[in-house]
Amino acid sequence: MKALLIIDVQNGFCPGGNLPVPEGDKVVPVINRLIEDGSYDLVVASQDWHPADHGSFASQHPGAKPFDMGTLSGKPQVLWPDHCVQTTPDADFHPDLNTDAIDYIQQKGENPAVDSYSAFRDNDQAAVTGLAGYLKAQQVKELDICGLATDYCVKFSALDARDMLPDAKVCFIEDASRGIDPEGVKAAIAEMREKGVAIITSRDVLSD
Repeated sequence: MKALLIIDVQNGFCPGGNLPVPEGDKVVPVINRLIEDGSYDLVVASQDWHPADHGSFASQHPGAKPFDMGTLSGKPQVLWPDHCVQTTPDADFHPDLNTDAIDYIQQKGENPAVDSYSAFRDNDQAAVTGLAGYLKAQQVKELDICGLATDYCVKFSALDARDMLPDAKVCFIEDASRGIDPEGVKAAIAEMREKGVAIITSRDVLSD
């Protein structure tokens, strides 16, 4: 079983959203081509799904500004603008994404006391989302990962996939992803490669 995991292609992370990734919307046509190519048996997507009082929001820390470094539950935490709040348009998938083809949606970031970059577990690795169990039950042996943002949620999802799905081949699709900081993207790709994640492009997947 070969699966595509689409990370957080939501309005909040695209231009016009509350926490936009530069050119975040440019991944949508690439991902749609990957979906429509028919190379995947299963299409899965993660969705940032924060309560309005999430502790990673700068608004929850008096005197703090977005992108300040603060703390959450006693641990260092980048303080973000309010984003992807449950049931708001900011949390919706990008309107051009082919959501009809998505077989399973994994929501994350619901616990206000801890952030969750990875689609597989929260940042302190104390609670799992259930995604690894679902993919194992589907007998996924190849997992291609893409989306937003390379240097945060995509990277942590890929690293957790390697750790939590040890029998699966994990690939990162570079041109179907975008990151926040160019240097952060380079470092993320190097870290993924070092941990055994294959770095590919959509051309390596598409049948034509």
